[in-house]
Amino acid sequence: IAVLQIVKESQQQHGLRHGDFQRYRGYCSRRLRRLRKTLNFKMGNRHKFTGKKVTEEILSDNRYLLLILMDAERAWSYAMQLKQEANTEPRKRFHLLSRLRRAVKRAEELERLCDSNRVDAKTKLEAQAYMAYLTGMLRFEHQEWKAAMEAFNKCKTIYEKLANAFTEEQAVLYNQRVEEISPNIRYCAYNIGDQSAMNELMQMRLRSGGTEGLLAEKLEALITQTRAKQAATMSEVEWRGRTVPVKIDKVRIFLLGLADNEAAIVQAENEETKERLFESLLSECRDAIQAVREDLKPDQKQREHSLENDSGKVSNIQYLHSYLTYIKLSTAIKRNESMAKSLQKALLQQQRSEEDGKRTARPQDLIRLYDIILQNLVELTQLPGLEEDKNFQKEIGLKTLVYKAYRCFFIAQSYVLVKKWSEALVLYERVLKYAREVQSGAGAYTNSLKELPDVQDLITQVNAEKYSLQAAAILDANDTHETESPSQVKDGKPLSERFETFCLDPSLVSKQVSLVHFPPGFQPIPCKPLFFDLALNHVAFPPLEDKVEQKAKSGLTGYIKGIFGFKS
Repeated sequence: IAVLQIVKESQQQHGLRHGDFQRYRGYCSRRLRRLRKTLNFKMGNRHKFTGKKVTEEILSDNRYLLLILMDAERAWSYAMQLKQEANTEPRKRFHLLSRLRRAVKRAEELERLCDSNRVDAKTKLEAQAYMAYLTGMLRFEHQEWKAAMEAFNKCKTIYEKLANAFTEEQAVLYNQRVEEISPNIRYCAYNIGDQSAMNELMQMRLRSGGTEGLLAEKLEALITQTRAKQAATMSEVEWRGRTVPVKIDKVRIFLLGLADNEAAIVQAENEETKERLFESLLSECRDAIQAVREDLKPDQKQREHSLENDSGKVSNIQYLHSYLTYIKLSTAIKRNESMAKSLQKALLQQQRSEEDGKRTARPQDLIRLYDIILQNLVELTQLPGLEEDKNFQKEIGLKTLVYKAYRCFFIAQSYVLVKKWSEALVLYERVLKYAREVQSGAGAYTNSLKELPDVQDLITQVNAEKYSLQAAAILDANDTHETESPSQVKDGKPLSERFETFCLDPSLVSKQVSLVHFPPGFQPIPCKPLFFDLALNHVAFPPLEDKVEQKAKSGLTGYIKGIFGFKS
């Protein structure tokens, strides 16, 4: 059987790709049950347990070896699950060691069975390597460094020989296992007394995947422990001509590891590793700032008193807080600048990416990064204790001009993409203005500006882009005049009003075709005539008094007469 291949495929397909050891342990239990049922190798019945052992006499099927292998894997996965839980529950470490011993015992049984003549040489070697690997892990947990190193070296030697004996495709799996074991061997060597192993472990940490699994936590603990020993001798730090005492252990450890972390970032092999190291450094810096902030709270009244006595000079703990904040903001600026450089490379390869159908980088992405950098620079100028430092303020001002120039440049690039030529040209001129200001004021600050992007390269690039922009604007204007021919310009009239004029109108074959004006527009019509009788005011009508009956005047007398029936 291919022991390593079976183990790796099972682990990747059943939980270990995501570090889910409990799921993998369940899979091993179910597979054990299926194998026992298939081989009719049951441990008793429902009412009574009867133990059985796999012996050489019954070794007629390779599935008997799989029984032992899956049992060992089940014990190992349970041990790794308990290792994760032991971070919060230390008592589970005893159960962890018990499960590892069980896995080693089953691996030894597998190796003993593979010594049979019925098993081929490759399986024998793989069984020996598997047993050595589990033995090394058990000794590693017991901190028996010499025994663990011997077991891991034996495992590594076997897998290297197997990799050399087979084709490249088959050797990949063995080489991967060798790479997994190598950090453990160097860690054991360091604990035995080999100081050079520490540098090799740090180099392994820089690789893209870092160290994983059993070694990851121990390596981080080792680095912290080493720095803690050095921190005992560190009592103060000097920054911008002022010496500040450092009494907080967490801050000491961070400051001691700062140079190593920055060197690791410079030596990073790819952008993914560099990004991971930047995040790790920023996380450590935030923790150190939080530790200082906790000391600042109870000491607030004392700091106010010291401000009065020292005529505005901030206290030591406040100045240390400013220093750590400066480190955090400077690291954030470097990280964003690194991301900007990778995006600029992606912009240069934009045409190839478009052909591949992938999402391309845009100038807007860079504008956002430079906005964040400028915001960080503004925060740097507001740090307590540095308001009166003219050199610092001038240095930050020059850096701000550099990043403003690059920000304007990429804003202009975004305008070029939408063919806003005049706006882009104005922004290019603004870039040149910022760049010249940097060059004129950079005399005494050349060393501090070395890490920044070179403004001379930017000036050269802007001058080239200006000529390209002017040429593109002229070509675009010519294209516009050519396209405005009567046969192609749409004047907005419906089809019913331009039957005699040919016009290329794509909307005629769309769902929103314009055939007539709807609703129809109003049209003038003649109004109904109005008659005004002006002569009526000048006509004298004949009198009609003689033809109209005169009414008798009535009063109180007439009323009484009417009651009694007297009528005139």
